Amino acid sequence: DIGTERYTFNFTIRDSPTYFINVQSWGREEYIRSLSESFRVGDCVTIENPLIQSKEAEREEKFNPVTPSAYKLLLSENHSVVKTSSCYDTDTRLLSLLHLPVKNPQDYYSLGDIVANGQSLHGRVLNLLAAVMAVSE
Repeated sequence: DIGTERYTFNFTIRDSPTYFINVQSWGREEYIRSLSESFRVGDCVTIENPLIQSKEAEREEKFNPVTPSAYKLLLSENHSVVKTSSCYDTDTRLLSLLHLPVKNPQDYYSLGDIVANGQSLHGRVLNLLAAVMAVSE
């Protein structure tokens, strides 16, 4: 609808050391807020009825992890469902994936690198590997 605000929430899922895919969702604020609060990093999820779309690598991978797939999953407010599994139902093979980064370890910049080389990096899009202490609006 023209003039209606839409919100987005993106995340990446993985089920093996090699394969992972980006997930994109669009919808009303209530839907996106509820979806984003329904699971955390490290949770196991089941995604029902996503739309599979070809990704536009140049555009989408600028702000999302580069994935080995030529596709992305699109969640629809009216058709898709994301369910979390309890920790007792978690497949132990998936637990080993929690600490694997989605990028090559040589493809990151440290904050020290940015401070030391900021002038030469100006205007570039970089990958950072850092610990997040808090997330808020």
